[in-house]
Amino acid sequence: MIDINSPEIYWLTLTVIMTALLWIPQILNSLIKSGPIKAFLYPDAAAQLYSDWAQRSKAAHGNAVQNLVIFAPLVILLVVFDLENEITALMAMIYFIARVFHYIMHVLAIPLLRTVAFLIGFVCQLVIGFSILSAL
Repeated sequence: MIDINSPEIYWLTLTVIMTALLWIPQILNSLIKSGPIKAFLYPDAAAQLYSDWAQRSKAAHGNAVQNLVIFAPLVILLVVFDLENEITALMAMIYFIARVFHYIMHVLAIPLLRTVAFLIGFVCQLVIGFSILSAL
């Protein structure tokens, strides 16, 4: 039986919701910089007017989506195969925190800390992945 109350599912859900919301700052910037007509009817033209931080926000959102494609299936497999433990719960929580930190560091243009946050998230994915592989 799948435990939908697992900590891993909780952190996955928060990660998905956060990732789903990360587009909002860049769109707000687009509305302010180019106006609602251009922002909604001609988004590619409006994107040319993004502030530097909004361009970084868009890139950080794209990176979050790309990593969610890896993280989500790993957590789902972990739960489906009933392989959750304290380490995987901790990795799911740290992954979420690392992704929040990555987004903030990306928007603020602090490359070293952004890279550290990315690597922490990557290690969390590896630990979860190896937890699945070790059970095979």
